Amino acid sequence: MKLLAKFNLIFILVMALGVAVSGWISRGMLQEQARQEVLSIGRLLMEQALAVRGYTSGQITKLLETQMKYEFLPQSVPSYSATEVLGTLQKKYPEYAYKEATLNPTNPRDRAVGWEVDIVNAFRNDAELKEFVGQRDTPTGRSLFISRPLRITSAACLQCHSSVEAAPKTMVDKYGPANGFGWQLNEVIGAQVVSVPMTLPLQRADDNFKLFIGSLVGVFVVVGIVLNLMIWFVVVRPVTRLSALADRVSQGELDAPEFASTSKDEIGVLTESFARMRASVVQAMKMLE
Repeated sequence: MKLLAKFNLIFILVMALGVAVSGWISRGMLQEQARQEVLSIGRLLMEQALAVRGYTSGQITKLLETQMKYEFLPQSVPSYSATEVLGTLQKKYPEYAYKEATLNPTNPRDRAVGWEVDIVNAFRNDAELKEFVGQRDTPTGRSLFISRPLRITSAACLQCHSSVEAAPKTMVDKYGPANGFGWQLNEVIGAQVVSVPMTLPLQRADDNFKLFIGSLVGVFVVVGIVLNLMIWFVVVRPVTRLSALADRVSQGELDAPEFASTSKDEIGVLTESFARMRASVVQAMKMLE
């Protein structure tokens, strides 16, 4: 195998290994960045929901106390307000979702189903768990969800949800006596769940990954071409000419032209050594004659 072919074989193996390792590392980093981006959006939506809940309980509920004696107004309930506000956002961006999934809700739309029940039970089984993050497949693609527990920390909540008898009559008239009762203080009754699509961030990560790998391969190819040209002109061509001259001299062609080289590198040293050897051979041949 020729020298240049050996070099190219080694270069291709090194390039393939470098691209593979770089691709593996960069793909993981890009996907993790996409995940962190989605997490940031999800946590922002979660904080927005908490802000709406706080605003409702701090200002709206008090304003509606008188009307609540004659008609139950769900707008006075913090969870209802948060769901409505983020539900408006969902109408424009259907891939995003917010739900206060509850095992025994007053409003039927808040009832936890399937995978949401598993999330609520995870919070109920682990009192130290403050946030649960996971991924799931949806009809619109891969989705990341962030969930936080809904825990009864105020006795005021039990005025409406401890028993049917203690609950406001207007609320019972609106939702009936079958659901939303029997809650206990410090009990996890549900979970806030925010779902954020991952399709677009992951697609951007894949596009950036392909661009990076393509650029890396392009750089390797350019470097390979430059190195091939350099090796050809600096090493292979001089060595080939010197080898041909040595072959002529070895066959007795002592008057073959000199191999001129002005370089001071290893090729130049080899040329000078060959010139001295050739002079010695010529002198020895003359002495024999």
